[in-house]
Parts: sequence; structure tokens; C-alpha cells
Amino acid sequence: MHQHHSMICKGCWQNLHLPVLLRGPLSIPYRMLGLRPSRMNPNTCTFCELAFTRIMKARNVTIDATVLFADLRGYTAASQSLASSEMNSTLDAFYDECAEAIWKHDGLLNKTLGDAIMAVFNFPIRQDDHAAQAVRVARQIQRRWRARRTELVEGLDIGEDSLCIGIGISSGKVSFGEFGQSHRDLTAIGTVVNTAARAQSVARAGQILVTGAVRDRCEQDMVNRDGTKYDLKGLATPVELYDAGEADRQRLA
Repeated sequence: MHQHHSMICKGCWQNLHLPVLLRGPLSIPYRMLGLRPSRMNPNTCTFCELAFTRIMKARNVTIDATVLFADLRGYTAASQSLASSEMNSTLDAFYDECAEAIWKHDGLLNKTLGDAIMAVFNFPIRQDDHAAQAVRVARQIQRRWRARRTELVEGLDIGEDSLCIGIGISSGKVSFGEFGQSHRDLTAIGTVVNTAARAQSVARAGQILVTGAVRDRCEQDMVNRDGTKYDLKGLATPVELYDAGEADRQRLA
């Protein structure tokens, strides 16, 4: 990881106008108070993760957000024939490339789910164009991974589409907060989250599928305006999804 990180918490500055220092000697007093860079986004602090519980006096809040799921295709199958060191290096690289792209565009790397990740945009750092930012991140992940994958799979006996990435993105209202009793989980839930996860599950290796809500919010950045209806597991009616592949490299470089 070589990304330059912010010296102050972007979330606290944007929402509370508080200059919470994250790095350098002057950050020591903040760390003594338990304020340190968040593992979900090192440009925000641990207070941002739970700010709504302190300020809004609620365990969860409803926010307008964009949710992105990315999955490393064929990881489980490949792990059965390759050395554990090779598979661990591949998974670490996948996490790193996803994280760097997400944080560059002020997203939250909310979860790592085995060979998949979940990201949330528009919390705690607000973005008017969060849907477009998520598409930019997806394209950057695919671009970075194509270059990284060539190095990682050199000499390995795997299929052409193995260890490629499929991505799904959806936008709308989600509930974000702490869920669960025995184990508190800070995450987003709702139909938007489920749809993004299901869109990712039907995306082909190297493909980015987005919902109509995402397309409508960043239509000027979309290439393929013709959608395809998919029967997604757990959803009552077919959902139209749109390919957001990186054909227009000029606008989203």
C-alpha cells in the first residue's frame, strides 16, 4: 500500500468541523482518547464509525448510500490445487487493490468476506456523486487487478477467467449501524445491500453490473445504456442491470 493518507479525519472535519489529527506527533493526545485511524478508511477516525450513536442517539440511521460488492472469482477452486502461500498472497493482493481504490475515493471498506469485499459510499464522508464514485472505484479495481493478476498467476495452472473479479453496485436508502446482540456488527443492511450482493454474484469475471438507480445517478459516465433483466436470488421480481465496464477511459481515468 502506498497511498497518501490525510493528516486529519475527513469525517470529523466535514460533519463537525473538528480537526482530529490522525498522524504525526500532534496526534498522540487524540490517540490517548481512543481516536485513531479507522480500519475501514484510514482517512477517517474511530469516532466516525460510531458518531451517530453519540450525536443522533440511535443504534442505526437511514442514509442514502451506494454499496459495492467485489468477488474474486475461482478463488475457492484454485485454493484446492495451489499452495497456501500462493493463495494467501493472491488474497492479500486482492484486499490491497480494493482498499486502495476505495479509500482514494473516500469510500468505506466495510467488510472483507473471505474472497469478497463490501464497500459503502456516502458515509461517514458525504459525497453528492457517491454513485459515480463507486463506479470509478469499480473500474479502478478492475484496471489495477488486470495488471496485478498477470504477475500473480504467472506459471500457475489456472483457467483464463479464474482469479478475476466480478463487481455489483446498487444505490438507495440503507440502514447503517450496529446490528446483532451477541456480536455487534457495524454495517449497512437493506434491499440495496442485498441487490448489490446479488448483482455481483451474476457478474461475469471482469464485469461490473450496476442497478438502474446507479445508472440514473451517473448516466453521463455510463457506456452501455441497454440493461439486461436478471432473476436474482431472494428478490421477488427480475432486476434490470447495466454493464458499467471501462470503455470510456477518458472521463473516468
